[in-house]
Amino acid sequence: MAKADIALIGLAVMGQNLILNMNDHGFVVCAYNRTVSKVDSFLQNEAKGTKVIGAHSLEEMVCKLKKPRRIVLLVKAGQAVDDFISKLTPLLSKGDIIIDGGNSEYRDTTRRCAELKSKGLLFVGSGVSGGEDGARYGPSLMPGGDKEAWPHIKDIFQSIAAKVGSGEPCCDWVGDEGAGHFVKMVHNGIEYGDMQLICEAYHLMKDVLNMEHDEMADVFKEWNKTELDSFLIEITADILKFRDESGKYLLPQIKDSAGQKGTGKWTAISSLEYGMPVTLIGEAVFARCLSSLKEERLLASKQLSGPEDSKFTGDRKAFLEDIRKALYASKIISYAQGFMLLRQAAKEFSWSLNYGGIALMWRGGCIIRSVFLGKIKEAFETNPKLQNLLLNDFFKKAVQDCQKSWRHVVSTGVQLGIPMPCFSTALAFYDGYRHEMMPANLLQAQRDYFGAHTYELLSKPGTFIHTNWTGHGGNVSSSTYNA
Repeated sequence: MAKADIALIGLAVMGQNLILNMNDHGFVVCAYNRTVSKVDSFLQNEAKGTKVIGAHSLEEMVCKLKKPRRIVLLVKAGQAVDDFISKLTPLLSKGDIIIDGGNSEYRDTTRRCAELKSKGLLFVGSGVSGGEDGARYGPSLMPGGDKEAWPHIKDIFQSIAAKVGSGEPCCDWVGDEGAGHFVKMVHNGIEYGDMQLICEAYHLMKDVLNMEHDEMADVFKEWNKTELDSFLIEITADILKFRDESGKYLLPQIKDSAGQKGTGKWTAISSLEYGMPVTLIGEAVFARCLSSLKEERLLASKQLSGPEDSKFTGDRKAFLEDIRKALYASKIISYAQGFMLLRQAAKEFSWSLNYGGIALMWRGGCIIRSVFLGKIKEAFETNPKLQNLLLNDFFKKAVQDCQKSWRHVVSTGVQLGIPMPCFSTALAFYDGYRHEMMPANLLQAQRDYFGAHTYELLSKPGTFIHTNWTGHGGNVSSSTYNA
């Protein structure tokens, strides 16, 4: 019997769908699950009539693989990944490849790369996005780790990935160590931001314009024909018009308390670690945290009041267009911040990230897939050293065209008491980024006053000064330190 091209461990729906996707593209896959009855069930049902083979033990699975052996782990991130690696390592030979396709923390991937390299094994940490449907028909794949593995998995990965344009695969090698999982982490953070921005647009439509669900669904459907064309806008239209078996809209019946799996939080933490103001994703995470305080909010809603006049009196149609433009401008800020974090991480870890290539990987197959990402790809292709998307001519003009509407939406929402953490923080970031002078000079003076932290003068860069601020009549004493 011919040996399998690749093995996959983990037969939840994602794993099953990836296996069937690989089978569709002509690869022989060996399926394994710790609960071996799931292997038999999969072969007798979903995989019936395919070339998929099964294994009832790790030893059997390894024996059924071509060399170099390629093994994909689709198990819960964390200890489960380490446990499988420790069981597999004694069974493998030099040059064999272990691929972690879960949402692992990027530092874990870097550690595993080093540990397995010392044993002669190759490790890949790959982001996989697109959900169950993407896994079956074409996900976005973001592999990184030991680059020696790439020639051995490239054909499989690029064959099963989503395709855009003239058939370009939404998959390419990202970089060394934990680069693939870092890019996936930022992708998920941006996903948090996109979803929260859409929720804020929905909130404004519902509570300011008092729109009905079908009416809102039609608006999102129309928006999906504009610059906002994306998977998340598309599904929002479907969700808004969905009715349950009794004919009632389902959305108002869903508890307004959001969960999270951690990758958005990791993005926010990383932004603090590397000093990048990824404020929109941070606010999106905090919005979920606030939503989870449902019981407290119920209590507060009975005791805390908002503005006396919360009725909208403007032009509804014009305000809807303002919301669309505010959503678009805020989305640009979110992606600009995400790529700022990627650029800083590349500096921290000496990764050579292809930012245009990353935008292409996200262009199809994944949850944040949108037409918009094609413009990001073009921006980095035009200038690979682009410091910030906001400095690209296309995005600069796009934000400028949206700015009046954006400010109107934020100010109107504030006056009417509508929470808009992501719309407002995006605008605050834009205004901060475009200011040549910020009030941080006062902040530095305060730090020097109470903690002798020193400050620089604009006229003497690189020279650090401490002042005795308690002197009188301007007769203060200062100490100077060179950088």
